[in-house]
Amino acid sequence: MRHILLLTATAAITGSAIYVFNDMAKPPETKTTAEKTHNACVMRTIFNEPQKNVDLKAYMEEFRKGKIDSSINTGKQWLLSTQATNGGWGAGTNARQDITDPSKVQLDPASTSMALMALLRLGERTEGTANSDAVTKAMNFLLKSVEQSPDNALNITTLTGTQPQVKLGQNIDVILTSQCLTNIMHQLNDNNPMYGRIKNAVQKCVTKIQKAQDTNGATKGGGWAPVLQSAFAVNALELAEANDIMVDSVKLAEARYYQKQNFTAGTASTADAAGVMLYSVSGNARATAKETRKVKEVLKKAKAEGKISDDKAITSQNLQAAGLSVNESEELVTTYKMNGYANNQAQQKDVLTGFGNNGGEEFVSFLLTGESLIIGGQDEWIKWYENTSTILANIQNKNGSWQGHHCITSPVFCTATCLLILGIDKDLAQYEKISIKK
Repeated sequence: MRHILLLTATAAITGSAIYVFNDMAKPPETKTTAEKTHNACVMRTIFNEPQKNVDLKAYMEEFRKGKIDSSINTGKQWLLSTQATNGGWGAGTNARQDITDPSKVQLDPASTSMALMALLRLGERTEGTANSDAVTKAMNFLLKSVEQSPDNALNITTLTGTQPQVKLGQNIDVILTSQCLTNIMHQLNDNNPMYGRIKNAVQKCVTKIQKAQDTNGATKGGGWAPVLQSAFAVNALELAEANDIMVDSVKLAEARYYQKQNFTAGTASTADAAGVMLYSVSGNARATAKETRKVKEVLKKAKAEGKISDDKAITSQNLQAAGLSVNESEELVTTYKMNGYANNQAQQKDVLTGFGNNGGEEFVSFLLTGESLIIGGQDEWIKWYENTSTILANIQNKNGSWQGHHCITSPVFCTATCLLILGIDKDLAQYEKISIKK
């Protein structure tokens, strides 16, 4: 088994400014109204240089030519070849991490969700694509898991001790399934005969996720690195909300607040991150991404209306001039600084190393960082992608899979996560939808 050190990774952002954060107020009791008007322009700069007439799709296609495209194609084919006849995938148990043959492990919703989300991101659909049958079978596997689960159960499977559960959290199956099914719902119109069934399943998942939320905003049953399960819970709730699923706004605010609490005076707490800085900062960055985007959009609109002169000055005074309250303005400024610090730290070489080699949690953390940069409207996501995709292409196994060397070692889970990273730009429309949703 080869151990590939991430010490060779090139940090995508230079500088190491440490922000001192004010004590945060408790999350608001009511949902804050965001501006619906949004002129999205994800691609603003490349290599931090202004590029006026850059076609993002063409640029990414050109960059991926060769090694990255090859990694994606071989990884996708390997993943498809390991799907079980009933549509599921499995990661295996934490007690038997040595079993890496996908055909010799039990199937679980978390791994199936990650695999299906990877296929969806790479262009597969329930109808009309080369692997629609695989997508449909996986979707039905997940729907059956949700529909057969008791209403009072927090999870959608009776399996325990799986690698994703032990390392990410006991309720990770329902969280990832919610996110996966919402992605499918997003692709269908409400006239599709499957739309209602999928929407009902997502609503059931969201209810379970909210029931599993503890008083501090964390998701109960946290595993070895519970901050990651809670970060995925924020993902699932935000995505569901963006697709018109009923989400308790207070619960979502509390979930974000939990992630923010991992920072005190510019220092990341790793108590809920297995002592690993990467997990903590990537989770925080993802949880604060939407609010970071809101700051930018509010100030941009205020400048266009002549209320402020500089929309780059992220200050409480400017946000108040834009029409926000004193408390909300101060909290958003703090959140914005947190997000910048977290994204910066998540890409530093000493943080990227994690445990010194690659486990599924490292791959998950890379994914959360990328999503944060895109949703938060951070220009440097292109550089992040170039660096991260190059790292992943260099550590791919010859058969097309990726495998963890500690904790989540499952090649299914790791391959699916790496494919989600490599295809992250293909879901920009969905990220934009999350960004502008109330």
